[in-house]
Amino acid sequence: MVNKSTPKIIDRIILGVDPGTNVMGYGLIAVKGTQLTLIQFGVIHLSKYADHAIKLSKIFERISLLIEEYHPDEMAIEAPFFGANVQSMLKLGRAQGVAIAAAISKEVPIFEYAPKKVKQSVTGSGNASKEQVAAMLSKLLAFQEIPKLLDATDALGVAVCHYFQKGDVKKSKGGWNAFIKENPDKVKSPIATVAAKKVSKKKTSE
Repeated sequence: MVNKSTPKIIDRIILGVDPGTNVMGYGLIAVKGTQLTLIQFGVIHLSKYADHAIKLSKIFERISLLIEEYHPDEMAIEAPFFGANVQSMLKLGRAQGVAIAAAISKEVPIFEYAPKKVKQSVTGSGNASKEQVAAMLSKLLAFQEIPKLLDATDALGVAVCHYFQKGDVKKSKGGWNAFIKENPDKVKSPIATVAAKKVSKKKTSE
Protein backbone atom coordinates (compact mmCIF):
# COMPACT_ATOMS: atom_id res chain seq x y z
CA MET A 1 0.00 0.00 0.00
CA VAL A 2 1.32 3.42 -0.97
CA ASN A 3 0.25 6.77 0.38
CA LYS A 4 1.73 9.80 -1.35
CA SER A 5 1.01 13.43 -0.57
CA THR A 6 -1.78 14.90 -2.65
CA PRO A 7 -0.95 18.10 -4.59
CA LYS A 8 -2.40 21.18 -2.89
CA ILE A 9 -4.14 22.31 -6.07
CA ILE A 10 -5.71 19.61 -8.24
CA ASP A 11 -8.32 19.39 -10.96
CA ARG A 12 -9.92 16.23 -9.66
CA ILE A 13 -9.43 12.88 -7.93
CA ILE A 14 -10.31 9.58 -9.60
CA LEU A 15 -11.11 6.40 -7.67
CA GLY A 16 -10.48 3.21 -9.63
CA VAL A 17 -12.06 -0.08 -8.56
CA ASP A 18 -11.32 -3.65 -9.65
CA PRO A 19 -14.32 -5.70 -8.46
CA GLY A 20 -13.84 -9.06 -6.77
CA THR A 21 -15.53 -11.39 -4.32
CA ASN A 22 -12.32 -12.55 -2.60
CA VAL A 23 -10.08 -9.53 -3.20
CA MET A 24 -11.23 -6.13 -4.43
CA GLY A 25 -8.64 -3.64 -5.63
CA TYR A 26 -8.83 0.14 -5.33
CA GLY A 27 -6.60 2.99 -6.44
CA LEU A 28 -6.79 6.77 -6.24
CA ILE A 29 -5.00 9.27 -8.46
CA ALA A 30 -4.95 13.06 -8.46
CA VAL A 31 -5.13 14.94 -11.75
CA LYS A 32 -3.63 18.38 -12.32
CA GLY A 33 -3.59 19.30 -16.00
CA THR A 34 -1.67 16.48 -17.69
CA GLN A 35 0.06 15.46 -14.46
CA LEU A 36 -0.97 12.35 -12.55
CA THR A 37 -0.09 11.75 -8.91
CA LEU A 38 -0.62 8.52 -7.02
CA ILE A 39 -2.56 9.07 -3.80
CA GLN A 40 -3.28 5.57 -2.53
CA PHE A 41 -3.83 2.01 -3.70
CA GLY A 42 -4.50 -1.31 -2.04
CA VAL A 43 -6.96 -4.18 -1.68
CA ILE A 44 -10.00 -5.11 0.35
CA HIS A 45 -9.68 -8.69 1.64
CA LEU A 46 -12.99 -10.54 1.45
CA SER A 47 -12.04 -14.23 1.36
CA LYS A 48 -12.23 -14.47 5.16
CA TYR A 49 -16.00 -13.97 4.98
CA ALA A 50 -17.88 -17.16 4.09
CA ASP A 51 -21.28 -15.50 3.69
CA HIS A 52 -21.64 -13.75 0.32
CA ALA A 53 -24.06 -11.22 1.79
CA ILE A 54 -21.46 -10.18 4.37
CA LYS A 55 -18.90 -9.75 1.59
CA LEU A 56 -21.28 -7.40 -0.21
CA SER A 57 -21.85 -5.47 3.01
CA LYS A 58 -18.09 -5.07 3.51
CA ILE A 59 -17.64 -3.87 -0.07
CA PHE A 60 -20.28 -1.19 0.40
CA GLU A 61 -18.76 -0.17 3.73
CA ARG A 62 -15.15 0.05 2.50
CA ILE A 63 -15.93 1.86 -0.76
CA SER A 64 -18.07 4.33 1.18
CA LEU A 65 -15.19 4.94 3.62
CA LEU A 66 -12.73 5.50 0.77
CA ILE A 67 -15.07 8.08 -0.74
CA GLU A 68 -15.54 9.81 2.61
CA GLU A 69 -11.77 9.92 3.23
CA TYR A 70 -10.47 10.96 -0.20
CA HIS A 71 -13.50 12.73 -1.74
CA PRO A 72 -13.05 11.48 -5.32
CA ASP A 73 -14.78 13.46 -8.06
CA GLU A 74 -15.36 10.34 -10.17
CA MET A 75 -15.25 6.57 -9.81
CA ALA A 76 -14.08 4.30 -12.62
CA ILE A 77 -14.85 0.60 -12.28
CA GLU A 78 -13.89 -2.41 -14.35
CA ALA A 79 -16.74 -4.33 -15.98
CA PRO A 80 -17.01 -8.01 -14.99
CA PHE A 81 -15.25 -10.49 -17.27
CA PHE A 82 -17.79 -13.02 -18.49
CA GLY A 83 -16.49 -16.59 -18.23
CA ALA A 84 -17.88 -20.10 -18.23
CA ASN A 85 -18.77 -20.22 -14.52
CA VAL A 86 -22.19 -18.60 -14.33
CA GLN A 87 -22.37 -18.58 -10.52
CA SER A 88 -19.00 -16.84 -10.23
CA MET A 89 -20.07 -14.24 -12.77
CA LEU A 90 -23.29 -13.57 -10.88
CA LYS A 91 -21.38 -13.04 -7.64
CA LEU A 92 -18.86 -10.78 -9.36
CA GLY A 93 -21.69 -8.77 -10.89
CA ARG A 94 -23.22 -8.28 -7.45
CA ALA A 95 -19.88 -7.13 -6.06
CA GLN A 96 -19.58 -4.57 -8.84
CA GLY A 97 -23.17 -3.47 -8.29
CA VAL A 98 -22.63 -2.89 -4.58
CA ALA A 99 -19.49 -0.82 -5.25
CA ILE A 100 -21.49 1.24 -7.74
CA ALA A 101 -24.30 1.63 -5.20
CA ALA A 102 -21.80 2.98 -2.65
CA ALA A 103 -20.68 5.63 -5.15
CA ILE A 104 -24.27 6.50 -6.03
CA SER A 105 -25.10 6.95 -2.35
CA LYS A 106 -22.26 9.52 -2.15
CA GLU A 107 -23.30 11.19 -5.43
CA VAL A 108 -20.04 10.27 -7.16
CA PRO A 109 -20.31 9.88 -10.97
CA ILE A 110 -19.53 6.35 -12.18
CA PHE A 111 -17.78 5.19 -15.35
CA GLU A 112 -17.33 1.58 -16.47
CA TYR A 113 -14.57 0.11 -18.65
CA ALA A 114 -14.03 -3.36 -20.11
CA PRO A 115 -10.84 -5.18 -19.03
CA LYS A 116 -9.38 -5.07 -22.55
CA LYS A 117 -10.06 -1.33 -22.75
CA VAL A 118 -8.14 -0.77 -19.53
CA LYS A 119 -5.15 -2.82 -20.71
CA GLN A 120 -5.16 -1.05 -24.08
CA SER A 121 -5.20 2.37 -22.43
CA VAL A 122 -2.36 1.61 -20.03
CA THR A 123 0.01 -0.55 -22.10
CA GLY A 124 -1.10 -0.13 -25.71
CA SER A 125 -2.19 -3.79 -25.88
CA GLY A 126 -5.59 -5.19 -24.97
CA ASN A 127 -3.96 -8.56 -24.33
CA ALA A 128 -1.36 -7.33 -21.83
CA SER A 129 -0.81 -9.35 -18.65
CA LYS A 130 -1.49 -8.06 -15.15
CA GLU A 131 2.27 -7.89 -14.64
CA GLN A 132 2.72 -5.70 -17.72
CA VAL A 133 -0.04 -3.36 -16.55
CA ALA A 134 1.59 -3.10 -13.12
CA ALA A 135 5.03 -2.43 -14.62
CA MET A 136 3.73 0.35 -16.86
CA LEU A 137 1.82 1.97 -14.01
CA SER A 138 4.92 1.90 -11.79
CA LYS A 139 6.69 3.99 -14.45
CA LEU A 140 3.80 6.36 -15.06
CA LEU A 141 2.95 6.96 -11.39
CA ALA A 142 6.50 6.63 -10.05
CA PHE A 143 6.12 3.90 -7.43
CA GLN A 144 8.86 1.32 -6.98
CA GLU A 145 7.23 -1.47 -5.01
CA ILE A 146 4.69 -3.49 -6.99
CA PRO A 147 2.18 -5.17 -4.63
CA LYS A 148 1.88 -8.94 -4.40
CA LEU A 149 -1.83 -8.74 -5.12
CA LEU A 150 -2.16 -7.15 -8.56
CA ASP A 151 -5.83 -6.35 -7.96
CA ALA A 152 -4.49 -3.07 -6.55
CA THR A 153 -2.61 -2.13 -9.73
CA ASP A 154 -5.56 -3.33 -11.82
CA ALA A 155 -7.70 -0.77 -10.00
CA LEU A 156 -5.10 1.94 -10.63
CA GLY A 157 -5.21 0.93 -14.28
CA VAL A 158 -8.96 1.56 -14.39
CA ALA A 159 -8.43 5.04 -12.92
CA VAL A 160 -5.68 5.84 -15.45
CA CYS A 161 -7.84 4.48 -18.28
CA HIS A 162 -10.60 6.85 -17.24
CA TYR A 163 -8.13 9.75 -17.18
CA PHE A 164 -7.21 9.05 -20.80
CA GLN A 165 -10.80 8.52 -21.94
CA LYS A 166 -11.98 11.79 -20.39
CA GLY A 167 -9.92 13.75 -22.91
CA ASP A 168 -6.96 14.75 -20.75
CA VAL A 169 -4.89 13.12 -23.47
CA LYS A 170 -5.53 13.99 -27.12
CA LYS A 171 -7.58 10.99 -28.21
CA SER A 172 -7.79 12.16 -31.82
CA LYS A 173 -4.03 11.72 -32.17
CA GLY A 174 -3.65 8.31 -30.64
CA GLY A 175 -4.47 8.65 -26.94
CA TRP A 176 -1.80 6.75 -25.01
CA ASN A 177 0.71 6.92 -27.88
CA ALA A 178 0.30 10.69 -28.02
CA PHE A 179 0.87 10.96 -24.29
CA ILE A 180 4.08 8.93 -24.57
CA LYS A 181 5.39 11.09 -27.41
CA GLU A 182 4.61 14.33 -25.60
CA ASN A 183 5.86 13.10 -22.20
CA PRO A 184 8.87 10.83 -22.90
CA ASP A 185 10.31 11.52 -19.45
CA LYS A 186 7.31 9.96 -17.73
CA VAL A 187 7.42 6.51 -19.32
CA LYS A 188 10.67 4.76 -20.18
CA SER A 189 10.16 1.17 -21.22
CA PRO A 190 10.43 -0.97 -24.37
CA ILE A 191 6.67 -0.71 -24.90
CA ALA A 192 6.73 3.06 -24.59
CA THR A 193 9.71 3.40 -26.94
CA VAL A 194 8.10 1.29 -29.64
CA ALA A 195 4.80 3.17 -29.33
CA ALA A 196 6.52 6.55 -29.58
CA LYS A 197 8.47 5.47 -32.67
CA LYS A 198 5.28 4.24 -34.34
CA VAL A 199 3.56 7.57 -33.75
CA SER A 200 6.58 9.49 -35.09
CA LYS A 201 6.85 7.27 -38.17
CA LYS A 202 3.14 7.59 -38.89
CA LYS A 203 3.26 11.40 -38.73
CA THR A 204 6.32 11.50 -41.03
CA SER A 205 4.54 9.44 -43.68
CA GLU A 206 1.41 11.62 -43.59
